[in-house]
Amino acid sequence: MVTPPTPTFGQVQQAFRELPFAQPKVLVDPPGYKTLIRLPTYFRAEWPSKGLGPGDVSEPVQLLSWSVEFRVDSAGYWYDYGDGESSKWVASAGGEYPDGDVIHSYEDIGTYDIKVDAKLAGEFRVNGGAWQDINTVADLQDEPVAELEVLQARNRLVQE
Repeated sequence: MVTPPTPTFGQVQQAFRELPFAQPKVLVDPPGYKTLIRLPTYFRAEWPSKGLGPGDVSEPVQLLSWSVEFRVDSAGYWYDYGDGESSKWVASAGGEYPDGDVIHSYEDIGTYDIKVDAKLAGEFRVNGGAWQDINTVADLQDEPVAELEVLQARNRLVQE
């Protein structure tokens, strides 16, 4: 009996990069995509249910005569605050107030285009075998952009 050809590690990595990944969107606290100047604004990535994101396992992919599954994990996030500042690459997906760890304050009022870029890594297994490190990254492109409105609050004393 002839043993069927085994997919190369490069073929497995390429199959991973071609998976139908979800596109994360950026959410902020305070909610509603409105914040105040100098107020700490909390950023976080949200993964829609359509497509693969961190924690998901793919449907089996047929490579040559082998069945390969992928387990997806995050490899980093880059938050673009729209005002010329960014988080650079961070491991955190961010979070809500008060526990989030991706925070930015704006110095000027205006409308800013914000987004989160993501890189995904993970593991693979062939024919239900042991999970192995994929040792590659899927760098997602064209993540959705949201508009954040930065306002200024004015206080007034009024006589009752």
